[in-house]
Amino acid sequence: MTQNTHLTTLQENGFVVIPSLLTSPEITRLREAANNATTLTRSGSWAHFRTVPKQFPPWPKTPPPASEGGIWGVQHLLHPEMPGREEFARFYFSERVLGVVEGLLGVSSSCSSTTTKGGKKEEEEEEEEEEEPLVMELFNLLVAPETKDFELRWHRDDIPDMVSAEEEKALLEAKSPQGKQFHAQYNLALCPDSSLVVVPGSHRRVRTEEERNADRYAAELPGQLVVELQPGDAVFYDSNILHRGVAPENNKDKKVRATAVLQHGVGAWVQREDAKFGIGERPERMRANLVAMGTGEGVGYSLQG
Repeated sequence: MTQNTHLTTLQENGFVVIPSLLTSPEITRLREAANNATTLTRSGSWAHFRTVPKQFPPWPKTPPPASEGGIWGVQHLLHPEMPGREEFARFYFSERVLGVVEGLLGVSSSCSSTTTKGGKKEEEEEEEEEEEPLVMELFNLLVAPETKDFELRWHRDDIPDMVSAEEEKALLEAKSPQGKQFHAQYNLALCPDSSLVVVPGSHRRVRTEEERNADRYAAELPGQLVVELQPGDAVFYDSNILHRGVAPENNKDKKVRATAVLQHGVGAWVQREDAKFGIGERPERMRANLVAMGTGEGVGYSLQG
């Protein structure tokens, strides 16, 4: 599948599956890093997590006990104090991933150029500073709860479900003017994964009356599709497609998947000197773009609950 086909599929369906984005050795390394991060968090040694039964931030300061489901996510995998950060960053900033993102967003990084005067090339080439079109967001880990099934309700990530049809239409158009993508969100599977359920095409329209009146945790909506991923596969999706997550408890189905998604709190550490990645210039340009957006304090939350 070509980049143009990826974009066409995303625009039409609201999601596109990219098979085998990871090699087998990469899957092994990332799975080990993810398992270590999960163990660290469940033991109380990492303070950034998502807790059962909450779906959206703000999150509690203390994780609930395993008997109550514990955690379903680990936040801030790119934090300078996160063990395994180098492995996570190596994937996040890889040319394979950024190449897909650039194709979906219709952008590319600038290249250095030379200048001439009077038709004669300068003896010393003058490089233009590269303008980074992408912004580093967050790389988070979603995990199956330890002792309880956990389901996320039907939602769009950035549009509240209580808005009127007219407001919903206006928000959808404002967030994707002329159908252009401004945000690339993806789930990366490290184990067989079928936790993402979507309604194809719903990212470009308001909800039907049936969807609007359905139970938030309805087991099925008309036309829904379960996205099936194998280890190393990724699904890129429009964050405002109508979707939900289904996570059976860990003893039934041991799985872990990572997803890049903008969350609040990154501003607390991204400006630190030790937040530099040391794996090239592009990660630092993307990090600088995020720093330029501010700390995130006082911006509130798109959805709560």
